Amino acid sequence: MNELCRLSAIAAVALLKSGKVSPLELIDAAAARIAETEPALNALPTLCLDRARDHAKRLTQSPLKNPPAHYLYGLPIAVKDNTDVKGVRCTSGSRIYAERIATESDIIVERLENNGALVVAKSNLPEFAAGGNTFNEVFGITRNPWDTRLTPSGSSGGAAAALASGQVWLATGGDFGGSIRTPSSYCSTTGLRPTPGMVPRAQKQPFSALSVEGPMARNVADCALMFECEAGAHALDPMSHPLAAGSYSAAAARPQKPKRVAYSVDLGVTPVVHRHTRAVVEAAAKKIAGDGVIVEEVHPDLSDAVRNFMVLRGAIYIARIAPLLEKHRHLLKPEVIGNAEYGLSLKLPEVVAAEIAQGEIIRRMARFFEIYDLLIAPSVMCPPFPVETRYIAELDGVKLDGYMGWLSLTCALSITACPILALPGGFTPDGLPVGLQVAGPLRSEAQLFSYGAWLEQLLGYAEQLPIDPVIRK
Repeated sequence: MNELCRLSAIAAVALLKSGKVSPLELIDAAAARIAETEPALNALPTLCLDRARDHAKRLTQSPLKNPPAHYLYGLPIAVKDNTDVKGVRCTSGSRIYAERIATESDIIVERLENNGALVVAKSNLPEFAAGGNTFNEVFGITRNPWDTRLTPSGSSGGAAAALASGQVWLATGGDFGGSIRTPSSYCSTTGLRPTPGMVPRAQKQPFSALSVEGPMARNVADCALMFECEAGAHALDPMSHPLAAGSYSAAAARPQKPKRVAYSVDLGVTPVVHRHTRAVVEAAAKKIAGDGVIVEEVHPDLSDAVRNFMVLRGAIYIARIAPLLEKHRHLLKPEVIGNAEYGLSLKLPEVVAAEIAQGEIIRRMARFFEIYDLLIAPSVMCPPFPVETRYIAELDGVKLDGYMGWLSLTCALSITACPILALPGGFTPDGLPVGLQVAGPLRSEAQLFSYGAWLEQLLGYAEQLPIDPVIRK
């Protein structure tokens, strides 16, 4: 069972397709692995194994005729606990919804299940996915498999911890200010923040380009396979559009070396970056250059990116959280209240100015990618930190701005709308993972997977996962 959990998603799907392993056997393997590791991690607090077994039996009894190349044949996955799975508890990490049972499945869940995925669990997150540390008052703290004293980051922290410890083969993620990229960094897994509209979703504000759904996995090829299952047009998302099937997995299977790469340790948006993080990024740049790629330390002008991101984020929180303040303020964590109140304090001209500024930032990025194939930066300005610390308020003696200040590297790229691949970048001297965010031009996901597969091979960290959690007290 443990050996099955160590397989890549692609290898597990190959066994399922050949009939050498059944979906029920993989569910049992996942269930055993979850039972073995959950006491140390608390990554998947809600299980739906019986629902998954029922679904597996239906798949087996009525197999899909002419399934697509990316079909999953009954592969168990985890779904983030702010994403509805019909008949399963969905709390969003909030006491307000602690007992809520979803009556319908989210678009992304329907799409994954239609492509042969089996949902076995819901992954933990911070309340309403707000913040870069996964804890809430419904399920408690999620811990990092590399060192259980530390945070796996957030908000998709449960997903990344589950992947790194072999609990599931694929997991859904959402990324607003870095919620796929920072957990991938802290757990040394892989994820994709896609171009808005590539993965359909039904949002309260349907033309928002900040919050996106994306795949999380253990390597680039698995990530591309999951993205293949998720992407495409949907009537409920006006930003979505049809895509050619098969292009993403095929791209990941053909590693391609870029010609010209830009890298930056700070993107010009943060006053401080931890020395170990800086060293990992610089070492990666040196390896890339050593393979014959032109590498330059440069970044586009993102000087106004974080400021305008925060304004647009505040406007979104008006719709998401402000309606809950009157009745449920006493049940919300301070950071969530602060997000909503900041949004309510904004004046209309400020929001419009931020929207205009976002357009300028997007155009600056487009011009930047006329010169460079990729932009590489750290996902987080510091390595994983103790789980009891809510957020990094100060680093190397430099005070950071609010509870989102330490996430400025990911926030700055969120507002660009570019696709961003999160990859393992290396380790600190004491063995903690440091991840990279690798950005490309709008809608260049296929090319990004190809470049990412090459970079994954060059750096050589994708196979280095703890699997068995490192339990320290």
